[in-house]
Amino acid sequence: MATVRFFAAAQEATGRDSVTTDAETLGILKQQLLAEHPALTGILPRCAVLVDGTRVDDAFALAGATTIDVLPPFAGG
Repeated sequence: MATVRFFAAAQEATGRDSVTTDAETLGILKQQLLAEHPALTGILPRCAVLVDGTRVDDAFALAGATTIDVLPPFAGG
């Protein structure tokens, strides 16, 4: 089971720092997150999603993954 960590606007939209998942792929995880947290609808498509520190596509299998980070775009400088 992997830990999904939320940051910035994604954390605000879910009201949580993290959740656990047993989703088979990143695409399935995204569908589950949108169903459980509708406030992510406008945010998740713009987020970088890293699986164990690497950006992957929605077909990526999550078996063996430990950490999934949901990172909205950050502004500043």
